[in-house]
Amino acid sequence: MKIGIVVEGSYPYVSGGVASWVHMIANRMPQFEFQIIAITPAQLTEKDYRYELPSNITGVTNLPLNMKQPNSKRKIQLTPSEEEAITDWMMFRKVTPEALHVFTTKLGGTNSFFSSKLFWNMVQESYQKESQTGSFIDYFWMWRGMYTPILELLQFKFPEVDLIHSASTGYAGLISAAIKQQQNIPFLLTEHGIYSREREEEILQASWIPDYYKKRWISFFHHLSKQAYEEADDVITLFDKNSDLQNELGAAQDKRSVIPNGIHYDRLSGVTKLEGDNKLLRIGAIVRVVPIKDIKTMIHAAKLLQETGTPFELTIMGPLDEEEDYAAECQQLIDQHELNQSVFLVGKVNIIDYLPNFDLCLLTSISEGQPLAVLEGMAAGIPWIVTDVGSCSELIYGRENDPYGPAGFVVPPVNPKKIAEYCTWFYHHPIEAEKFGRNGQRRAKTFYQVNQFIDQYVDLYERRGAEYGRNRI
Repeated sequence: MKIGIVVEGSYPYVSGGVASWVHMIANRMPQFEFQIIAITPAQLTEKDYRYELPSNITGVTNLPLNMKQPNSKRKIQLTPSEEEAITDWMMFRKVTPEALHVFTTKLGGTNSFFSSKLFWNMVQESYQKESQTGSFIDYFWMWRGMYTPILELLQFKFPEVDLIHSASTGYAGLISAAIKQQQNIPFLLTEHGIYSREREEEILQASWIPDYYKKRWISFFHHLSKQAYEEADDVITLFDKNSDLQNELGAAQDKRSVIPNGIHYDRLSGVTKLEGDNKLLRIGAIVRVVPIKDIKTMIHAAKLLQETGTPFELTIMGPLDEEEDYAAECQQLIDQHELNQSVFLVGKVNIIDYLPNFDLCLLTSISEGQPLAVLEGMAAGIPWIVTDVGSCSELIYGRENDPYGPAGFVVPPVNPKKIAEYCTWFYHHPIEAEKFGRNGQRRAKTFYQVNQFIDQYVDLYERRGAEYGRNRI
């Protein structure tokens, strides 16, 4: 069976998170062939890969959001029902398979469509409906900017596969819905974080989007999610809280399920803690150095530890070249706080070499799905301080009827004071800290092993493939 995996801003061009999940799936399923369809902001090449691809990944199709399909001079001729379908879709009234069919097969080039009377009428109606008072020309170009990537992507000739699996909604989910329709194949959707909610948070904080356009952009990404939920055969996420959010956003109850992440428990549980100086608190962070991980809060907490006299060493492990300006800002903050002797940005490393050194680990993200880093640390018997985002609280405290105790502490995002307080608590309570570590290790062993989540996806691939008659091996 040939599986298409659609990702956005991820594998194989970004390491960690969703990319690690995709890489693990391909590596652990040699019986399947995989095609990666990667949506990126701009064109990328093999030189930009962050992974050595396994042999069963037989192709990578890069779709940049700024791509341009060859111009078609074919005149647009749509039936009244087709015009109604795409008008309803672009006005966010409803999602329909017919609208996707028109976008992928009937419109021709984007320039000809944007010059059509149909598009002009839609923009006018939307401008009046939203009671816009700004420049109509600016509003018109905002519409073009919103829909250009959609039309260009949907008119691409996608590789033939037997099942399509998207790692998010958004552009990836929309493309997957179109591929399902074109090729009559199953469509699985796995959301790690809730994509539309994450875009909503970004839009509300974005200074480059005028306030009077933000509502439309937020509605746009929720609309894309609805299309993905509507077309997907299975709507999967990693933890219960996210499944409830999917339900609120329109995913049908009978499609939803939870498949947690998994880690190589045996390899990580064999880590033997090194006995260090018990007068020094050794803290680790397994994290990409990017803004959403909020490394600066971690550094501010370190400064508070320094000021209160708690002896510590903080090692931040993760790539420094994904957002180099942010990594430089973090190093500058370390320098400003005179933390050079206690806080270290060591870049991408083999975490197995570092985990034996740590008394606890930190995660200070402002948004997460189900972080593999926390599971890896838990499997190694290390307690955690995490922010209350994504499934972090569920990992630390357990799901309903979980028999194990806490594996650390959960704090609000952007709260260096609370992080520093709990770090100090760990310093003064080493016996309790070891107990927390054992609790987390038992939880990881019982619920979060890689073979468990791989087996569930293999079963889904085979069952859905058989239902559609696409289960060739």
